[in-house]
Amino acid sequence: MIRKSADMTCEVRERMRGGAGAVSMRHLFQQDEFTAPVRLCAQATLPPGAGIGPHTHETEDEVYVILRGTGILDDGTTQTRVTAGDAILTGNGESHAILNDGEEPLELMAFIACYPEKKS
Repeated sequence: MIRKSADMTCEVRERMRGGAGAVSMRHLFQQDEFTAPVRLCAQATLPPGAGIGPHTHETEDEVYVILRGTGILDDGTTQTRVTAGDAILTGNGESHAILNDGEEPLELMAFIACYPEKKS
């Protein structure tokens, strides 16, 4: 499947996960378009000063790939500067937050894959 940029769904999320400012989300594909258990496949743009607040990934893994700009990634114990080309993996009950503390937009790809349901 090919999705042209002009056909992607866009939204703005104010104070995403309790973070500052507004984050623009451009959804490459929707959850119901995947055969595998995927919850999110989107490009996020955080203007200067904006962030995604702390949140935990209990039953899923999230990958961020920084496309442009810089920011601070907080994994709950450490704060690390991230820049274009960096990749972050969060899952297995870990948490994270990200803040654009730079002077240009911070763009990242976000992909959330859900763990298979355990059979009882």
